[in-house]
Amino acid sequence: MAAGALAERLRRHEARTRLRFITCGSVDDGKSTLIGRLLHDTNLLPDDQLAALERDSRRHGTQGERIDFALLVDGLAAEREQGITIDVAYRYFATPARSFIVADCPGHEQYTRNMATGASTADLAVVLVDARKGLLAQTRRHSHIVSMLGIRQVLLAVNKMDLVGYRQDRFEAIDGDYRRLAGRLGIADVQAIPLCALDGDNLCRRSAAMPWYPGPTLLEALEAAPARTARSDAPLRLPVQWVNRPDPEFRGLAGTVGAGTVAPGDEVVVLPAGRRTRVARVLASSGEVAAAVAGQAVTVVLADAVDASRGDLIAAAGDPPEVADQFAAHLLWMAEKPLYPGRRYWLSLGTRTATAQVTEIRHRIDIDTGAELAARHLELNGIASVRLSLDQPLPFEPYAVDPALGGFILVDREDHGTVAAGMIDFALRRAGNIHWQHLDVDRAARARLKGQQPRVLWFTGLSGAGKSTIANLVEKKLHARGFHTFILDGDNVRHGLNRDLGFTAADRVENVRRVAEVARLMTDAGLIVLVSFISPFRAERRLARERFPDGEFIEIHVKASLATAERRDSKGLYAKARAGLIPNFTGIDSPYEDPEAAELVLDTENEPAEALATRVVDHLLATLA
Repeated sequence: MAAGALAERLRRHEARTRLRFITCGSVDDGKSTLIGRLLHDTNLLPDDQLAALERDSRRHGTQGERIDFALLVDGLAAEREQGITIDVAYRYFATPARSFIVADCPGHEQYTRNMATGASTADLAVVLVDARKGLLAQTRRHSHIVSMLGIRQVLLAVNKMDLVGYRQDRFEAIDGDYRRLAGRLGIADVQAIPLCALDGDNLCRRSAAMPWYPGPTLLEALEAAPARTARSDAPLRLPVQWVNRPDPEFRGLAGTVGAGTVAPGDEVVVLPAGRRTRVARVLASSGEVAAAVAGQAVTVVLADAVDASRGDLIAAAGDPPEVADQFAAHLLWMAEKPLYPGRRYWLSLGTRTATAQVTEIRHRIDIDTGAELAARHLELNGIASVRLSLDQPLPFEPYAVDPALGGFILVDREDHGTVAAGMIDFALRRAGNIHWQHLDVDRAARARLKGQQPRVLWFTGLSGAGKSTIANLVEKKLHARGFHTFILDGDNVRHGLNRDLGFTAADRVENVRRVAEVARLMTDAGLIVLVSFISPFRAERRLARERFPDGEFIEIHVKASLATAERRDSKGLYAKARAGLIPNFTGIDSPYEDPEAAELVLDTENEPAEALATRVVDHLLATLA
């Protein structure tokens, strides 16, 4: 009997559906209290944990003699000290109807990135609003992120109704405000519920204080909400996570089926290469199987020896996804350092990584009004529509179709921090129409005709350090030796190619990007190019270096102290900058980042320009030998 009862209990447990949801909203709207009270009222707290909660409430609580349910979720010492949620806290609980995974997301603007992490796998969002305050900026920001991440079910929990006298008109006003916001964001399914989470009103039991509310309790709404289902009826999508090669006789491609089914005999295509083949075997943890469906981890053996590795995608041959290297996307910027178009990042999409740059910020979104505003850069927690360009084509699906193949992150290449989360909207069709054109006369042939090897001498340093002076002397010496050269000087280029750019950080990034591209074209022509630009940021100088083959880019730091540069300034630019007349001036109110590994460092305070120019020529000739 005991064994039969246990088996029946396990059967019912396995049959229960699971719902993943988040709680989000502004600071102190009661998210952690709601989850703690929910766990308490569903009788899921063991006696020892309840006793510990009572002790913690006396030590850390904010509710006087009452239990502070937020302490069940806010586990970090800093959270308890400050009374706010910092990290995403995951809790698991179940009722007879279904099981739940809830992510308590921080409300503070500083931790918006953590909220996005919690929302990325959710089926539903519980958006809390303090009945006294109504919709705040962070409520709108979180709702924007919820919409971006494809969550279309929202339970609007109007909390702390006790503090507004349980007034129906206040609840209805907040409900109306949020529905207008949700309509603008494309969130169609909104259920508003008036709550007092601290007392449990309308949480698991109906509130006697709000008889005017006829709808479900929060728990009833959670139990009735539809969960995302596995996309087993969709075309096959199987990202390759690793190559399973235990011995020379076996080679399988392992991964989790993201969508569709896979079975022996299925015709598939391996992307992005586009090689077609058939599935020979499908192996799961239990051994060889007749088929596998979405959500299952499998190893697939292909009929042909197709070159495939981690990051590739096995897809249905009759309905493959698109492959592209340029996209329109929405981006949530999560780094302290602003986003400037042109800078390069690592993009992780599924199991594949590529180098990417934001080529254009089409507009940023005003959180309060929803207006689309022009922007040259993006600050922390900014949301924008952007254009992306990758260094290689990737298979993808729009995020609205398949979050697994449409959601990506951007990673800083220097400190490896995650700086953005993005959602692909669509491929830029022009990307498929642009190809490298074969040229019969290549850069090597042009260089041979000139009797030289192309190089880029990139002079960087403060204004007044002596870059242009030394670059001119170097060109004269090279010209006398019969070399074909050209100088790209910062001031001169701004009269033509870059006359539309100012001196903001965003403009400086674009300034260097354009000049690096021009210099690359000139080296393709076989020239030795001398670039004299302040180029204050390491990231842009690194981007410039990466445009050239190894050994072809020579970074030269023309070094002088700020005091020396100011003393040499015949134009009076530093004085104007210090007076506030020239904003974003390098060395005054905009930083200069010294090169960390320049090929040459020229100290113009202690050596004459003529001698330094000779050093540059000698170094160049040594690389050409």
